Amino acid sequence: MRRRQALLLPSLLALPGLARAQGAVFPARPMRLVIPFTAGGSNDIVGRMIAEGMAARLGQPMVVENRGGAGGLIGNDAVAKAPPDGHTLLLAGSGSFVISSLVHARLPYDPQRDFAPVGYVGAAPNVICVNPRVPARNLTEFQAVARAAQQPMRFGTPGVGTNGHALGAMIGVVLGIELEPIHYRGTGPALSDVLAGRLDLITNASAPLQPHIAAGTLRALAVAGRSRSAALPDLSTSVEQGFPELDSATWYGILATAGTPPAAIAALHAALNATLAEPDIRRRLIENGVDEIAPSPAPEDFGRLLASDRERWARVVQRANLRVE
Repeated sequence: MRRRQALLLPSLLALPGLARAQGAVFPARPMRLVIPFTAGGSNDIVGRMIAEGMAARLGQPMVVENRGGAGGLIGNDAVAKAPPDGHTLLLAGSGSFVISSLVHARLPYDPQRDFAPVGYVGAAPNVICVNPRVPARNLTEFQAVARAAQQPMRFGTPGVGTNGHALGAMIGVVLGIELEPIHYRGTGPALSDVLAGRLDLITNASAPLQPHIAAGTLRALAVAGRSRSAALPDLSTSVEQGFPELDSATWYGILATAGTPPAAIAALHAALNATLAEPDIRRRLIENGVDEIAPSPAPEDFGRLLASDRERWARVVQRANLRVE
């Protein structure tokens, strides 16, 4: 999923003409961006930036609607069943859209048929953190603490089938330790319980974690990946620490309902890429941990990335035995 793609300048230059060509047809009214988590997490932070930029370019407000629950399934379902006119969009993520569909045995929608790709935003490496009362400063020390503990260490997730759930489970598998997942309706409430000392561990994109790491109320153990984070440059990676299998990033992208007219998809894709080309938006995304901003040259490219990521996470879900009936 970490693939650098060039912005197509012609699509950006064509944006004003494309919007005028649609006239009153699209967008004909205010739009909504469904974020399948409660407010306060990394998806919410990224989604609101994207909604702000796209609305400015499309000439209609874009209302953010937080629809948390079931690891993203509730918000996903709302978009799958929306009118296919491009006015309802989904902020999709590697956990909330791909992993959740692999973990849950029954879905109220078909993730491969009920959505239309609009475009890729970028990826944020996940950060592995503990409550400071856990006497560990890296993954090897955490492994030793967990093995010596008389009961399983507890980790908070934004919901069943999320990236935080999958990575937490893989930490247990790779480190050979017992971890107990505690599921919430988003990152915010899970993080609150880690900060309060009721949970030991949390993994997430860095955006909601950074203020607490800086304040010392949360201790970062590692970036789960091969490259250090621009937002946390002094934090070593799982690969540097000797655990290369712990390689996980949270990516973000925009989907519409299947059947949305191609002209509307084209307008949305151009507005998204123009937003991501805006220097201030790029700066804010990087500050919030989205290190690799890689807009897709065409909606179909994002569709292919979705398919390849699904194959990759299917192997992880099988290995960590994350299936939920």
